[in-house]
Amino acid sequence: MNTSDTLKNLSAGTFDDILSEIYGAEAVHDNQKERYINAVKRYEELFNPSVSSDIGIFSAPGRTEIGGNHTDHQHGQVLAGAINLDAIAVTSRCEGYVHLFSEGYGMLDIDISSLEPVSGEDSTAALIRGVIAGMKNAGYIAGGFSGYITSDVLSGSGLSSSAAFESLIGVIISGLYNNGQVDSVQIAKIGQFSENNYMGKPCGLMDQTASSVGCLCYIDFKDPENPVIEKIDFDLKDAGYTLCITDTRGSHANLTEDYAAIPGEMKAAARVFGKEFLRDVSSEEIYAGINRIKEAAGDRAALRAIHFTEETKRAEAEADALKRGDFSEFLRIFKRSADSSYKYLQNVYTCGDTSHQNVSVGIAVSEKVFETPSTDPAEQKGVVRVHGGGFAGTIQAFVRNDAVSEYCTAMNDLFGDGACHILNIRRPGAIQVI
Repeated sequence: MNTSDTLKNLSAGTFDDILSEIYGAEAVHDNQKERYINAVKRYEELFNPSVSSDIGIFSAPGRTEIGGNHTDHQHGQVLAGAINLDAIAVTSRCEGYVHLFSEGYGMLDIDISSLEPVSGEDSTAALIRGVIAGMKNAGYIAGGFSGYITSDVLSGSGLSSSAAFESLIGVIISGLYNNGQVDSVQIAKIGQFSENNYMGKPCGLMDQTASSVGCLCYIDFKDPENPVIEKIDFDLKDAGYTLCITDTRGSHANLTEDYAAIPGEMKAAARVFGKEFLRDVSSEEIYAGINRIKEAAGDRAALRAIHFTEETKRAEAEADALKRGDFSEFLRIFKRSADSSYKYLQNVYTCGDTSHQNVSVGIAVSEKVFETPSTDPAEQKGVVRVHGGGFAGTIQAFVRNDAVSEYCTAMNDLFGDGACHILNIRRPGAIQVI
C-alpha cells in the first residue's frame, strides 16, 4: 500500500481495530491515529516516494522491569512487561543502504555493503548494522530500507529505548524481507547480539525479549538460547493500582563501569565455584561460601551474589502471585526485591558521585508519600523501587489509585514538571501495524 492509500485508510478508520489493540481505544481517538498520519506525511516529505512504492508501518514498545533486577545476565528469572510507549517507523525497501530519519536526531545514511563492526561508528548506525548482520547470520534475508522513526519511549529513562529500537529494526527486516516470519524471541536475540557486539554493551536478554514479545511476561533464562516465556494475563486496573515511572533526571554519564561491574562481580563470584554464571550455583553454596567469595572477589561481589540467588526466586514468586490474582502478596515480594536492590545489589547510586543521588532521594520521598500506620506494603499507599539498570534514571512504583494524584504531584515537585509518568502494560510486542 502506498502512502496516499495509507493516509486515506488511516483517516477513514480502517486501521482503528489494530491501533486499539496496541494502544487502547481511548488512546487511538486521543492521539495515536494523528501520530500515525503525521508519521506517514513526514515520510513523504523526506523521501518523496513514487505512487508504486509500498510502505510498511511498524511499532516496538519500551519495557518495564518488574522483578528479577539484574538477574538476566546470570541466566536468572525475570518479570517484565511491554509498555504503552513505543517507537514507530514508516519504511520501504532500499537496496544496499539504510536511510533513516529519527525525529529529534536527524538523518543517517548507512552503507550496508559491509556488515562488520565499524570502529567509532554512531551508536544508532552501529545497532542497525548489527541487527542486519544478526539477521543474515541467523539465515534470514536482510537488506536496506528508507525510514522515518518517531518515539515516545523516554531515552535514558530505564524504559529501554535501545531495546525498543533494536526490536523495531528487527521487525522491520522481518516484515520487509521475510514476510513477517521471524519469531519474536529470535528478534530479541538478534537485538542482544547487536548491542553486545556492535555497541559494546554487555546487556542480558530481558529488555529485548520484553519489547519484542510484549504483554506481561515471566521469563526464565536458564537456557538463554531457548528462554522459557510465559505471558501473564493480569489487569492492574482490577487490583486498584496504577503503575508510575518517575524520571529522576540524573545523568547517566560516566556510569559504564558501574553497570559493567555488576555482571563482572557476579561472574567473579560464580568462578569461585567453578561456574561461569550464578544460576549454576545453588543458594546453599553461595551462603556457605561467602568467605570464599569475599576473599576472591570482595565483599560487594558476595552481597551481589546473595541478591541474585534470592532475586531470581522472587521473580518467579511474583509471577505466581499475579497468576493467582494475589496482588497483596505480589506487593510484599516486590518490596523485598526493592530492599535487596538497595542493600545488596547496590545499584541505587554510584559510589563515584555521592553528591548526586537522585534515585535515593526519589525513593525516600516516595516512601513518605506512601506511609500509613501499617508496615505491610499491601496496606500502604504504594511500593517503590529502583527501576532497570539503576544508578540514575528512573524509579518504579505501584500506587494505590486514590493516591496517584498526590504521588505524581510530589514527584513532579521534586524532579520537575512531567517527571512522573502513568504507564499501562501493552499486549502486543514488536509488530507490523500496516
